[in-house]
Amino acid sequence: MRVHVVGNACIDTTFRLDRLPEAGETRNAVSHADGLGGKGANQAVAAARTGAPVTLWAAIGRDGNGAWIRETLTGEIDSACLTEFDLPTDRSTVAVDAVGENIILSGVSCALAFDPLAQTKFLDTIAPDDVLVMQGNLSGVVTGACLRAGRAKGLTTILNASPLAAGEPPEFANVDFVIVNEGEAQAISGSREPALAAARIIESGARRVIVTLGSRGCLLLLTGINAAPVYIEAPKVSAIDTSGAGDVLCGIFAGYLARGVHPQRAIRIAVEASALAVTRPGTLSSCPTAKELSALIKTSETEHP
Repeated sequence: MRVHVVGNACIDTTFRLDRLPEAGETRNAVSHADGLGGKGANQAVAAARTGAPVTLWAAIGRDGNGAWIRETLTGEIDSACLTEFDLPTDRSTVAVDAVGENIILSGVSCALAFDPLAQTKFLDTIAPDDVLVMQGNLSGVVTGACLRAGRAKGLTTILNASPLAAGEPPEFANVDFVIVNEGEAQAISGSREPALAAARIIESGARRVIVTLGSRGCLLLLTGINAAPVYIEAPKVSAIDTSGAGDVLCGIFAGYLARGVHPQRAIRIAVEASALAVTRPGTLSSCPTAKELSALIKTSETEHP
């Protein structure tokens, strides 16, 4: 089974500061660096490192940054399905403070212009039992159409509903797994209590919901009569950069689903991989390697047979 990640790819410029700036304040960074980013690219690479075959469907500019993205991804995933536009390649600015908290600003011209159903051979490529992963970087109309197409073709569909579009609630009717953090779960459901928020998202049409809880791990809620949330604890670590953690979790979860791993075991491994990622700087650069993931699986099998 193949993982199809439909989303974005961009250049991340990360600034490291002692603290994040206040409104109207200018601060000098301790350091800064460019790297590959975008939730779609991050999740695709994370999924590929599980050993699953992965295709990334994303748009880049017909410029030097786009060429660099294609070259960088070529060694990790199938990058042949990147679509080129006469637009600037998307870019994000990431500010990270001394304790690992971050703020992110993104320019998403390519992502908003991208429609894989109309502009690519996406429909001819996907196959029953493949896994489709989407985020909130494309337009809501495109995201909803891709999820409907994936469901109609028999794919397992995952929606990482981030970033949330203002005034445009996500569609969940064609989603097998919704993945959101606490803030996103509250914004969607109106509840500050993660389990209740997850239940309300299921009432909106999703089959299963994962709410990530930061250093506390995550909860998984399945549909069914009297279903109770399953809490997955995260290992205790010293975080230095949380900016790529959610993408690592989503991508690795998708990769192991495609490899036939049970969802509860897949999310447990994904939580452990995400905890490892926050101990490292960067977004994509923080993702565990294939060798590290293999070790996490062996540890998980020993501790949670």
